[in-house]
Amino acid sequence: MTGDSHPTTVAQALVEGLITNGIGRVFCVPGESYLSVLDALWARRDAIETVTCRHEAGAANMAEAYGKLTGKPGICFVTRGPGATHASVGVHTAKQDSTPMILFVGQVALADREREAFQEVDYRAAFGPLAKWATELERPERVAELIERAFGVAMQGRQGPVVIALPEDVLDLPSSGPTVASVRPARCALSQDTIDDLAMLLGSAEKPMVLLGGSGWDAEAVAAIEQFAAATGVPVALSFRRKDLLDNFHPCYAGDLGLGPNPQLVARFKKADLVIALGARLGENPSQAYSLFSREEAGEKLVHIHAGAEELGRVWPTRLRAVADVGSAAQALAGLTGVNGSRWAEWTAQAHAQAVQFRAPIANDAKVNLSEVFCHLSQALPKDAIVCNGAGNYAAWLHRFYPHQGFRTQLAPTSGAMGYGFPAAIAAKLTHPEREVVAVAGDGCFLMTGQELATAAQHGANLVVVVVDNASYGTIRMHQERHFPGRVMATDLTNPDFAAFARAFGCFAVTVEETAAFPAALAAARNAGKPALIHLKTDVEHIAPGRTVTGMRTGG
Repeated sequence: MTGDSHPTTVAQALVEGLITNGIGRVFCVPGESYLSVLDALWARRDAIETVTCRHEAGAANMAEAYGKLTGKPGICFVTRGPGATHASVGVHTAKQDSTPMILFVGQVALADREREAFQEVDYRAAFGPLAKWATELERPERVAELIERAFGVAMQGRQGPVVIALPEDVLDLPSSGPTVASVRPARCALSQDTIDDLAMLLGSAEKPMVLLGGSGWDAEAVAAIEQFAAATGVPVALSFRRKDLLDNFHPCYAGDLGLGPNPQLVARFKKADLVIALGARLGENPSQAYSLFSREEAGEKLVHIHAGAEELGRVWPTRLRAVADVGSAAQALAGLTGVNGSRWAEWTAQAHAQAVQFRAPIANDAKVNLSEVFCHLSQALPKDAIVCNGAGNYAAWLHRFYPHQGFRTQLAPTSGAMGYGFPAAIAAKLTHPEREVVAVAGDGCFLMTGQELATAAQHGANLVVVVVDNASYGTIRMHQERHFPGRVMATDLTNPDFAAFARAFGCFAVTVEETAAFPAALAAARNAGKPALIHLKTDVEHIAPGRTVTGMRTGG
């Protein structure tokens, strides 16, 4: 209840339900289709903060990042039609990244449906393929049912996004049903038979590998995996953009599987006689376009543990498969006794040494050597700093040369969504104001959501964003040069002065054009006391680690 004498409305009941479920912050672009919810948020502004964003894509990406960081559904409110379709990119990322999220969309009045009223969309049809569940709140007495189900669906099994449309005339009706309860998601654990089978397989393995990925992790689960690794000495690799699930300096850390991985790590997985994949879906990127092993090899050596039963056997046959949350599975692994890891001690030591060598800076003749830039970034930032990025070849440098040393220090889209990193960093800084947050974005990536500098300034999110500017849609340029050498089309970019752009929002900004100038620029940005931008001018010729445009033209 809101404390006044009026009956609780659907809008008020909805907001109370968010508070009951531990939501302290929501992200939005305001719209007339859900004015009553905005009013209810105003009435409970003591308990829940509303972050006003400048574009629905930014708002949805912030909500998705909040879900990644907290394990609770990130909440986003947008208006109907254009607002909802703009926000769909965040829903897509939440689905592919298995992130808990709830998108609330203002909707036309019930009485006007199916007339193609102003900005009307059928959200069940539009978001059905993108979300775990898409629905519409049509009955005021069912507020509690839908909100509770939304939280459960978002957090249970393979986590993901829910979309709920809110007809504007329903929001003002009295909420005649029960109040929304706090939702505790269902969990699933490994059976004792599966645990015994795992112990047997490990007991006979000579070259085991563990691959961690997916969502649903918490500090206890990560600690359990560290305990398992320490006890068994088994090499542990991390899936695409999940590098914060194990300290990258841990002696069992073997590297990460994704785009541009260490070829030695890929070869190691092919040689392994046992692969335990926990939480990872084994999608296209970590499986190296489904070539990591053959179906026959998978059937002989793959153990796949995932919270979503539908993910098991989706692509790969298995030696052993089990439905379990990563937390309970990690605890079960930590509890295994009698596993003698001496047989693979050298195997693990070699894997870790190769991972360390792979992140050593590489020499090139570029004025800005990105390997050295990101090595310095890792040395300068504290272990708990949160580093965010979107999509582009610049990210290959970041992922390779920036080791993560703490849980929930990486925010990056496995969906490959451009424009993600900067709004994600804003959400991270608002969620953890005591921690340093750095976003890394390409020039094309940044300008997709760069207007959220206004949001950072308005809400005091004093993060640092490094804009890697090579005046190109670099990834597409790379593929053009590989497939159609010399026939560059639609990938050259004319960019603004990004430093001047940032200053226009009241932010600190500095331009860097050579490697030696980066440390001082980073120090100044970190100490600016306001949102800060480093405009890092780079050369498209140095497109990715070990690759140049010239080399691709000549087949090198």
